[in-house]
Amino acid sequence: MNPELKTFQENHKTAYLFTHYILLIQKIAETEELVVAHPEMKELAGDELSKLKKERDETLEQMRTILNKEKEEEKISKEIIIEIRAGAGGEEASIFASDLMLMYERYAMRRGWRTTLIDESLAELGGYKEVSFSIVGNGVYDVFRFESGVHRVQRIPATEKQGRIHTSTASVAVLPVYPKLDVSIDEKDVEMSFTRSGGAGGQNVNKVETAVILKHIPTGIVVRCQSERSQLKNREKAMQILRAKIEVLEEEKRALKEGSERRSQIGTGDRSEKIRTYNILQDRITDHRIKASWHNLEKIFAGDLDDMFLALNEAFQKEVKESLKK
Repeated sequence: MNPELKTFQENHKTAYLFTHYILLIQKIAETEELVVAHPEMKELAGDELSKLKKERDETLEQMRTILNKEKEEEKISKEIIIEIRAGAGGEEASIFASDLMLMYERYAMRRGWRTTLIDESLAELGGYKEVSFSIVGNGVYDVFRFESGVHRVQRIPATEKQGRIHTSTASVAVLPVYPKLDVSIDEKDVEMSFTRSGGAGGQNVNKVETAVILKHIPTGIVVRCQSERSQLKNREKAMQILRAKIEVLEEEKRALKEGSERRSQIGTGDRSEKIRTYNILQDRITDHRIKASWHNLEKIFAGDLDDMFLALNEAFQKEVKESLKK
């Protein structure tokens, strides 16, 4: 059996069609043998042979279409990992990091997407020093892909008695997770350790070392996962994230070789790039990349992000069209 037919046989989406395809081939062979044995039936069997061969070819094409569609779907990310780190601003930056996470979670809830906490490092007075979580849903990466970068907030903290305005920052990184990645990782290059999961979660979380920490020695990438209740599942998730991070790293290297075009685009993914300012006193949010502003921050922090995401996507599409004209 040739490799293509074997793939049809083993794939659950084409297995039924493959069985039908084999039956058609058998019927064609039987009909052709009948014509050889009884030449007088050649004309009568001719129409039947034509129908069988046509159906065989259509079935083969149908199986190929299904597998091609499956390959295309593998290139589309239906899951992202969002990492948020508090930057300048001390405890206020940690609170801002928490605000950003809640904003994204609320938006995901509006879209019917599923969010899962992967890892967190809590600040003493509330908020997050670091937090990472996943969002799963159709088209999720296309929506969130422009959120990577430095977010800045200007406001008077609740602890500020003299009414001074503080500026704090938090960095956001959006990592697409693909169903299949051709990223091979040598087990010898990965250091693995275990620790107790933090936060609420009952006895299992507090007493058993289920959280997994992976360090990829060649790149220095460190991944920590505590979202699952078993070491095995956390390890599997951590490896998936590690592969995705290595893929992003490789993509950035390829982009540098190709020139600076990618860095000039909206979605650079550069964690050091200041992309947006949230001015609480003026009730205004400004995206510096497209020089656009929106008001009603209360609604935005509550997850009303559609207008902003739409404007960013339109600006990106316009930029792509203009680059193609060059």
